[in-house]
Order: sequence, then structure tokens, then C-alpha cells
Amino acid sequence: MRVPPFHWWRTVFFLIPAITVYTIVLGTASIVSSLFDRRGYFAHDCARAWSWLILKTTGVRVTLEGLERITPGTTYIFVSNHQSIYDIPIIFASLPYQLRIIAKESLARFPVLGWHLRRGGHLFVDRRHPDRGGILARWRALVSEGLSLIIYAEGSRSPDGHVARFKGGSFLLAMEAGLPVVPLAIIGTRQVMPKNRLQTEPGDVTLVVHEAIQPPALARPTAHDAKAFAERVHDIVKAEVEARQFGKI
Repeated sequence: MRVPPFHWWRTVFFLIPAITVYTIVLGTASIVSSLFDRRGYFAHDCARAWSWLILKTTGVRVTLEGLERITPGTTYIFVSNHQSIYDIPIIFASLPYQLRIIAKESLARFPVLGWHLRRGGHLFVDRRHPDRGGILARWRALVSEGLSLIIYAEGSRSPDGHVARFKGGSFLLAMEAGLPVVPLAIIGTRQVMPKNRLQTEPGDVTLVVHEAIQPPALARPTAHDAKAFAERVHDIVKAEVEARQFGKI
């Protein structure tokens, strides 16, 4: 019988209990704050503290590049590749913006985490029956409050670290809302915790912020237009990840 490596034991008996405590304490504070802070600003501060604690406890060191390429106070749609659950705390801990995510509906059923997301103004999408009109209305409400959005456009975590095709639905909404899109490239989180592995390891991660892209100004954008825009953003993120993580230029 093979004995699990050190980092498995560390994950199961130290990191998971520690992160559970962070989630309960900060999630509860976030939920309580929503009774008084309808915009979810304090809840976002809780999410940033939760993210910072997870990274510090795990031993993940983040290098942030390109933040000077975007304008403080502007509302953006941040579009990132997705290769690990650590992508979420890395973005929240690194970007000095009020951020909200678009999450699958099933996350809303998780105790504490789901309650925090719902009360904090994050968006849930039923992938089987998406309500595009309702989502767009909620996006515009968030924009009016100066909030930015995070989208993992691949739809799920990459099993091998390579950037999969970006789904066009979110880009169609971005075009209809007229919001600038910022491509984000995350490099190195797969080494910290890849998909389908219950083990984390310390590591160095890079988050690259690219120039904002204004979506094409079309009166009635189509699915074809959204696909073309998605491919444009995808190519930027893929080129960065392939060059840095796999040494391909």
C-alpha cells in the first residue's frame, strides 16, 4: 500500500480545516454585513481577506503584472483562463476592484459559501436554462454601482493547463452591455492544485493583466459576432499561457 506524500497529509489535516474555519468566520461576517450593506462592499472585503489567508496558508506567492494597463475606478469584465480552484482567491486577492463572479447555480446550495455569494451580489446561471435577459439586467444593475465582473470563459477547469475554447454566451452579454473586457492570464496554479487532485503544494503563480478591449459597437450583436470576439480574447490569453507555462512562442 502506497503511503500518501507529505503534501497530501498537509492538505487533508491542516489546509482543509484551516480554510473551513476561514470560510465559516468570514462567510458569516459577510452574510451579516449584507443586512446593512446592500451593495456588498464589505462582503467583498471579506472575500479578499479569505483569499489572502488561503494563499498565505498554502504558501502561494503571486506576481501581478500589467495592472498599470487598466484604469482604476472603471467597470470591467475580467475574462480569465481556469486551471485550478486557486484561480479564484488569486484574482480576488490581487485585483483592487469590487469584483463579482458569474457562478453556476449549484454553488448557491453550498452552506455559507453559497449564502455569501448570493447575499454579496454575485450572479448565478442555470447552464441548462440560461436567462440571458435577466442576467443582462443584473449586469447593468451591477455596472450602475461601479462593480466589475469575473468570467471563466472556458466553463470549467482545464485538466491539462492548456486554454480551452472560450464560450460565446458571456461575450454576447458583454457586447450588449457595452463593457470593456480585460483578458487575464493565470500561470502556475495547476502546479499548486490541479483539477481532480486532493493535494495542494506551495508555489509561484503569475497573474498577467492585459489591455482592456472595447467590444464591437453593434446594434444587434449575434452569436457569430460573440464567437469572433471570444476568439479574439481567447487568443490573447492562450498565447500568454502557452509561452510562459509551456515555453511555446
